[in-house]
Amino acid sequence: MQDALDYLSQQNSIFKIIVETYGLPTIPSRPQGFQTLVLLILEQQVSIDSAKATFDRLKTVTPNFVPEEMILLSEEQFRAVGVSRQKTNYIKGLANAILNNEIDLESLPQKPAEMVREELIKLKGIGNWTIDVYLMFCLQSPDVIPLGDIAVVNTIKELLDIHTKEEMETMAENWRPYRSMATYLLWHHYLNKRNRKVNYSL
Repeated sequence: MQDALDYLSQQNSIFKIIVETYGLPTIPSRPQGFQTLVLLILEQQVSIDSAKATFDRLKTVTPNFVPEEMILLSEEQFRAVGVSRQKTNYIKGLANAILNNEIDLESLPQKPAEMVREELIKLKGIGNWTIDVYLMFCLQSPDVIPLGDIAVVNTIKELLDIHTKEEMETMAENWRPYRSMATYLLWHHYLNKRNRKVNYSL
């Protein structure tokens, strides 16, 4: 971590200021596999806390939380625990893709980040934000920045006065090969400034 922090602080003093103000960031970790991808689908466009509550309710109707169980649930069962029709389709699509051997989640940790992205992006409902977070949290990829994440985008706007995605991408090039750590620091600032805490566990 220290090498990444030192490098980023040399690239932009704002990272040093974040650590001096709020201490070291949390490095989120989640197990790789089906459950985490389902949780990430649920987290799309809603708060982490809200998604976790829905995830926990879904676990009560699928105790083993495996694809074989998930495809047997009716749309009504999904709706009863708070899963939208669209996200139900995404979750069932993911379960079917695994069962039909269209994707092998167990093989992803052995593959480079871009290959992981190419495989996951084929799945309906799995976009770049979901893949970015999966790469960071589950596969511990060191050089990812999710510019589809509203907290990251808003913090860059606030701290660096950069307002277009193109400018953000150009700026983030300076943070290679530690863009994941840069992201953790940006989240760290965003949450602490708002006096919020997040539990990233399943």
